[in-house]
Amino acid sequence: MTVWDRPEPPTRPVPLDRERIVATAIALADEGGLEAVSLRKVAARLNAGPMRLYGYISTKQELFDLMVDEVHAEILPEERPGDWREALRTLAHRTRQTALRHEWLADLFGGRPTLGPNGLAVTEARLAALDGLADIDTVMRAVEIVSAYVTGAIRREIANLRAECATGLSKRDWQRASGPHVTRMLATGRFPTLTKAVYDGTDVDAETSFATGLDWVLDAVAAKLARPTT
Repeated sequence: MTVWDRPEPPTRPVPLDRERIVATAIALADEGGLEAVSLRKVAARLNAGPMRLYGYISTKQELFDLMVDEVHAEILPEERPGDWREALRTLAHRTRQTALRHEWLADLFGGRPTLGPNGLAVTEARLAALDGLADIDTVMRAVEIVSAYVTGAIRREIANLRAECATGLSKRDWQRASGPHVTRMLATGRFPTLTKAVYDGTDVDAETSFATGLDWVLDAVAAKLARPTT
């Protein structure tokens, strides 16, 4: 029986329910990451005994599952765009925005799909965007490819943000500090293409990079959808 199927116990003596427990856990994670979340810490913030929480949630993994599903509600748009590209683009950007509000979410992306109602609704929205445009196997592979790009791009962006926080160096500061070493390495002539990228390439912000890569992935999906099946 999953955590979503299991009924909640009566609320006594301190009023509790899974909604309050999950909201508290999300607040802790937003403040200090997943390492700041435990059933004991959640119970302490709710002024409840830790054993009380086990009536609602059996393991920390169940708590993480509930947290992920709760924030998936932020990904769903209020209205479904009519065009499949715009639908997938909207879901991708809303996923990125949700992850930036809840950085810990990037640590729980990937792996087995979330089975909560909000997670299932997001998956349904992604699949529904392409429904009727190709056979179901092609639709599933297309959604997997887009999701893989979104997950990878978000994880990279979050990793950079965490590096800034850990070192106290912004991207520009880090580039200045690393500049002499990079200049010496490029001067060896061993990395001609990298040299061209460093000196001639255009530096863009994270949002522009994400949007550009996403459009290229959607272009690949569009090309596959336009190809006649054999």
